[in-house]
Amino acid sequence: MQPPADDADVPRYWRELGLPGLIDVHVHFLPERVQAKVWQYFGNGVANYGVPWPLAYAQPVDDRLAILDRLGVRAFPTLPYPHKAGMAAWLNDWSAEFAATDPRILQSATFYPEPEAPFYVAEALHRGARIFKVHVQVGHYDPRHPLLDAVWARLEETGTPVVIHCGSGPLRGEHTGPEPVTGLLERHPRLQLVIAHLGMPEYRDFLDLAERYERVHLDTTMFATDFTERLMPFDRADLPRLAALRDKVLLGSDFPSIPYAYAHQLQALHRLELGEEWLRAVLWQNGARLFTIEA
Repeated sequence: MQPPADDADVPRYWRELGLPGLIDVHVHFLPERVQAKVWQYFGNGVANYGVPWPLAYAQPVDDRLAILDRLGVRAFPTLPYPHKAGMAAWLNDWSAEFAATDPRILQSATFYPEPEAPFYVAEALHRGARIFKVHVQVGHYDPRHPLLDAVWARLEETGTPVVIHCGSGPLRGEHTGPEPVTGLLERHPRLQLVIAHLGMPEYRDFLDLAERYERVHLDTTMFATDFTERLMPFDRADLPRLAALRDKVLLGSDFPSIPYAYAHQLQALHRLELGEEWLRAVLWQNGARLFTIEA
């Protein structure tokens, strides 16, 4: 079996694996002016990251939705995230309204360490939020902030998945790395955390957490791609650990703000040579189980 040659070949790939499509747990759709600022930041890749970051899918919303449809992505979130106080509640409102326009969208929400957080998180859950996003590098906060104690307790109780960007790549932050998340899990060991980007570049530390905590998952966003391997390579000696965590790894892509074609993420996972059963679990089965998605 060959990996997909390009985006047009992606449906052939998942069909040959015997799958009904793909479930991608790391996709972003944001309000237009927020999305424009995000793309402006990536467009300045050399200044902000030290490398060019060409945007492969900086297109209008309808075009991006159509691309995901052609790829066969059957379920995906929108993963909003605030960079300051006062943003999260209206991002959650926008995300709920946007999710209502397309049955493929997993209604998403977010939060920030502020006194209102427990209230708007409860409201988001009441409105049907199925996944939350936390970005400790962009938000510049420790996930153990006291103002989030009630939020984490509620999300632990409900078992709602939280995609958390907590590794120190592509940029190190004051609160990135494994230590804050380890402390968070010591307080809330039943949190359903999804470690974005497999925790790059602290892969080994986050593999430890996935092995130690029953509900900790890893997403593959940008993992093992040529772009990431040049900057933050994964030690292939740890591939057996990744293979053993088959049921806890979820496909993520970071569409649309990726500097290569979507198909390359699948090529990168294929060339790990972890087998078709591993690929089936990562590309569909684990996400379907986590979000109760029928084939």
